[in-house]
Amino acid sequence: MRGLLALACLALGAGVGLCAVLLHGYGWGLGLGIAATAATLVALPGGWRTRLAFALGWTALLGVASFQRPEGDYLIAGDASGYLLLATGAVVLGCGFVGLVPRRASADDEDR
Repeated sequence: MRGLLALACLALGAGVGLCAVLLHGYGWGLGLGIAATAATLVALPGGWRTRLAFALGWTALLGVASFQRPEGDYLIAGDASGYLLLATGAVVLGCGFVGLVPRRASADDEDR
């Protein structure tokens, strides 16, 4: 069952990443793609099978989309919106790893 959850989050990440790649040429599309990605990262609990799987699916799709197509063009534009999308990929991958580290108890928590 845990493997199925990881596959579902991986597919969800690839789907949201695909939508972000296909719509990043429009100003509203880039904003919507980043907002949907951020909302999903916040909603998913941290862990190997959830947030990290989503982030890996998102960035894997971004990596595949960044290769040159047989026609000689690229899916990701070489302008500001394309570079912002690539930078978003680095942030998404970092956010996927953030939830893996358990939170430390602070001194205030020990006094309670």
